[in-house]
Amino acid sequence: MNSKVFMVLRILLGLFVLIFGLDKFLHFVPMDNSAMSEAAMGYMGGLASTKTDYLVGIVEVLAGLSFLFNKYGALMALILMSISVNAVLFHATLEPATIPGSLILIVLNIAMLIGYKDKYKDLLNG
Repeated sequence: MNSKVFMVLRILLGLFVLIFGLDKFLHFVPMDNSAMSEAAMGYMGGLASTKTDYLVGIVEVLAGLSFLFNKYGALMALILMSISVNAVLFHATLEPATIPGSLILIVLNIAMLIGYKDKYKDLLNG
């Protein structure tokens, strides 16, 4: 992958997850919870009651900073993939009208995995 393209995608993903990670603590992105389905509200309520949303927020903030400062990006791309897949599945099954953001997240995350593929060679050689 072209290094300049990779750098732009890395910074975009870093900003994306940093903003949404910080929002889990600071609540600055406006959300219309009244438009959410009952099933989606139940799922989000479960995450909030177990404080799992804070763990996701911490991972997103760390991943965002990692991508922005270009440190430990290969590791954070792997860890962030679980959050990306979960976001796509949540939106695909419970809130399909709001899926574009999660699709952007997973596409950028896959681009990071491809960009860091050389770092995974030893891990995948078995």
